Amino acid sequence: MTDRDLTVTWTDELEAASRAAVQRVAERAKRAGLVDVGYASVDSPIGELLVAVTRDGLVRVAFPEEPEEHVLDDLATSVSPRVLASPKMTDAVRRQLDAYFEGRRTSFRTPIDWRLVQQGFFRRVLEETARIPFGAVSTYGTVAGLAGSPRAARAAGNALHENPVPFVVPCHRVVPSSGGIGKYGGQEWRKAFLLRLEGAVATEE
Repeated sequence: MTDRDLTVTWTDELEAASRAAVQRVAERAKRAGLVDVGYASVDSPIGELLVAVTRDGLVRVAFPEEPEEHVLDDLATSVSPRVLASPKMTDAVRRQLDAYFEGRRTSFRTPIDWRLVQQGFFRRVLEETARIPFGAVSTYGTVAGLAGSPRAARAAGNALHENPVPFVVPCHRVVPSSGGIGKYGGQEWRKAFLLRLEGAVATEE
């Protein structure tokens, strides 16, 4: 068996395992009788995203590097075992994301389910970040100050890295005061793409 054959076999096995994991989660939700978390995929210029919605709002946006089965298992553990693919539940946020990436939308009108966010400082950081308008940027220190801890710029960066709902909570709009665009949980090239998409210019404090 060649290296190529081994690669194909390994890929096939991974895909089969992924499908099986998704099916197990779906069956668990069906047995429970109700769907508490609906999810669907969204094609975008920066890769295929996974979005998940509850009755309270958007709870998760996952990047392509995050294995779908892991995301769904986390949702089943942290939110509810009643997780099921649901184009209907996710339709509104998917349409808004499509419009955003096509340059037809500058803000999101979707409620956020904050239950995956650590309460206290982390949540305050994300709430302040959600207020940064399209086309603008802020800095880690500024956001930390607005969240109540002006000397906690690094902790603010950690909170932004853990943001479960990027784009809607635009963590890409927070940059270092020293210049550059800084790090990004969804990889720096995506942060650069998003800032270009919005016409934002990073400024110092």
